[in-house]
Amino acid sequence: MRPPGRPDPQRGPRTNPGNSSPIASSRRRWAALVVLMLPVLLISVDNTALSFAVPSLARDLQPSATQLLWIVDAYPLVLAALLVAMGSVGDRIGRRRLLLIGATGFAVVSAVAAFAPSAGWLIAARAALGFFGAMLMPATLSLLRNIFTEADERRKAIAIWASGFSGGAALGPIVGGWLLEHYEWGSIFLMAVPVLVPLLVLGPVLLPESKDPEPGPVDPVGIALAVLGLGGIVFAIKAAGGGDPALVVLAAAVVGIASGVGFVRRMLRLDQPMLDVRLFSNRVFSGALATNLVAVFAFVGFIYFLSQHLQLVAGHSPMVAGWLMVPGLVTTVIFGLIAVPLVHRMTPANVVVVGLLLNTLGYAMVALFGADGALLALLGGFVVLSAGVGLSQTISNDLALSAVPPEKAGPAAAASESAYEVGAVLGVAVLGSLLNVAFRTGVQLPTGLDPTQAALAGETLAGAVEVSEGLPAALGEALLLSASQAFDHGVVLTAGLGAVLTAVMALVARRALRAPDPLD
Repeated sequence: MRPPGRPDPQRGPRTNPGNSSPIASSRRRWAALVVLMLPVLLISVDNTALSFAVPSLARDLQPSATQLLWIVDAYPLVLAALLVAMGSVGDRIGRRRLLLIGATGFAVVSAVAAFAPSAGWLIAARAALGFFGAMLMPATLSLLRNIFTEADERRKAIAIWASGFSGGAALGPIVGGWLLEHYEWGSIFLMAVPVLVPLLVLGPVLLPESKDPEPGPVDPVGIALAVLGLGGIVFAIKAAGGGDPALVVLAAAVVGIASGVGFVRRMLRLDQPMLDVRLFSNRVFSGALATNLVAVFAFVGFIYFLSQHLQLVAGHSPMVAGWLMVPGLVTTVIFGLIAVPLVHRMTPANVVVVGLLLNTLGYAMVALFGADGALLALLGGFVVLSAGVGLSQTISNDLALSAVPPEKAGPAAAASESAYEVGAVLGVAVLGSLLNVAFRTGVQLPTGLDPTQAALAGETLAGAVEVSEGLPAALGEALLLSASQAFDHGVVLTAGLGAVLTAVMALVARRALRAPDPLD
């Protein structure tokens, strides 16, 4: 076993795989990290701020409950489906080049999304953002893997990188709340332009190019199977939550599962697959990715219902709601950084397990004490859950990357990011669909509503709030009370499911990650 931080002599000199130039100086490496943080911060800010824009979107575009979920999920769904493919493209054409192409497209489409005239147009724009976002995320993480080759230095870099998600999530409610109080919801998307311009200017100067020296070919069939697999499963979940016919749900599920199986079999058959699924035979790698997925599932799902409760039930403005969430989001950053020195006192597996158990505790606090919309239980549970996410995500990302050789950094980073984005998709799809079902079955509409009002109020909490504003005082108050109670009952159910899932994942992680630190 080698001391922490000492280079592995078997890895040879500190060079970029696929390039002959040595890794840059320490100062240049950390400057490169700052540049790579820009897209990470942007996407995290955008996701959190968008959650806060949901009420404004619902009032302006009047989407159905299913459309509202798709507005949130279209981006991470497309991104997750294409991450592996884009990781393969980056290995082939260069990860820096792919990053710059993605940043350019993301900025342009963000400007278009800001002026979407309908829910359908916004869903399409979000899907296009997912296409370009898929170019950004695996490139950032795989470049880090090749820039920082020493164990301790890489852990610190990954901790800072991971804290960028949390830091962006902390900034998102504040920036988003301020924008929503002064401008239209489209301003949330326009944020991308000034953030990405510095990346486009400094990226070619500070970021080294890296490629896989023996990249596999781009696989259109494999890409299609990945998209159909994930898309079919998520569509089935949403269709079930939206009350669609059972035949539609079953057909979507069959397409998704069959495509997923076909994707795996194709990757095993090809000599140069875009994703080497044999990597998953490494239990540390697969266990780390599963941990990442579940932690993000818990985090994004919690934010989805908490942001709506703070604005639509508790009646806070977007700005106040944002500030109320900041303690929890900052906790994620703090505990992400604490995770680095903690692995010198505990095994990485135990740090991950502690993080997942904190996720469980956070959800349990809401399930046990949040039935009446108790704000202390919701915000306290969010702080506890956020601490767990900070611990588990930092170490799981490091374990996933360090479990594979450097030349496989692109596919490993893409797989790690896929787990992150699939967790984000499922967090909203599963918990959001359950929340919608609980709301529709629990809300009691008062007499006196016309059919249009009844349909809108019975679909979503935002719809009920909008309808109540045009009703006589007594009738509006009755509708708001029933809608708030139905929503909070749904929150308790989703929190119970979240607690069970994270507890099970803690047991799985304890077994899967119970191995020597692969960096030692």
